[in-house]
Amino acid sequence: MKNRFFFFSFLIITLTGSLTAQEFNQISAWDESVNNRLESFLEGTRIIKERKVAVFDCDGTLLGQSPYYLADEALYNYAKEEFSEKKDSISLAKMAVIDSLLHGNNVGMDYVQRRISFLSGLSTTAVENIGEEMFHEKYEKKFYPEMKQLLANLEDYGFEIWVVTASPEILYQQFVSNNMGIPMNRIIGVKSVIHEGKITGMLVQPVPQDEGKANAIQTFIKAKPLFVAGNSRGDLEMMNESVGLKMIVNPDDSNKMNSEKDESLNGHTLKQYWQDHEAIIVTCKDISEGDYEYVSEELEIKRNTEHQKVE
Repeated sequence: MKNRFFFFSFLIITLTGSLTAQEFNQISAWDESVNNRLESFLEGTRIIKERKVAVFDCDGTLLGQSPYYLADEALYNYAKEEFSEKKDSISLAKMAVIDSLLHGNNVGMDYVQRRISFLSGLSTTAVENIGEEMFHEKYEKKFYPEMKQLLANLEDYGFEIWVVTASPEILYQQFVSNNMGIPMNRIIGVKSVIHEGKITGMLVQPVPQDEGKANAIQTFIKAKPLFVAGNSRGDLEMMNESVGLKMIVNPDDSNKMNSEKDESLNGHTLKQYWQDHEAIIVTCKDISEGDYEYVSEELEIKRNTEHQKVE
């Protein structure tokens, strides 16, 4: 009787284990070759006992960025509502920062610093709410469903999911975490020193902009990622941190950069570069949807490129 009990106990455990075993779920929006590479990669990670880390950029990689970046629209909208018609010293100073954002380079370190300068003095709760409210107002449908499925697959295979973005950290953490199921402490953005519950203009290094994203992985995550996904030139160094698989989403294939401008691309388009480096190249639908009024449009900000889903 005792032996029979142990036999049935062993059988139940074995059957339960087989029911909960890792299994790759096809991502229907992507073609067979992409799914096959993802499944082969994930199956190959079964034997890894150390931390398994996957890192994603946010804007353009997890979250659509057409017609305008959420971070910019959130800041411009808040400025219009809170400061644009006022003449006090704080309002004038904040609108001066907005003016500098509108007329400067929108991809460099100065730009991310000015974003933080605009938010400085606000409470962390207020900044979280600015991001959350803008997400629900105009961007609720912008997280790519394919990427949600990919994250679910990675988690099934025991991966830690991290986000590294050049957008302000406090602005993004709450709505990204709530909608993608990623712990807030694994969402790394541009950090500033918090003093007495308020944002300050003092940046915390490394700043996750361009090569700073690779430094952020080494500094904050402290593990070599097995998988990294991005969408732009600003993600190149971060993606090259991957010791496993790389994925590029909606890569640019129109504007060639010569070696004088960017030696790392050596005159190739971003798509050509990643083709040469055997990254998985995927398309996610990113178009303007909904009858929204964008403050960015009022300010004549250039619209981001749209991407239709390739069938």
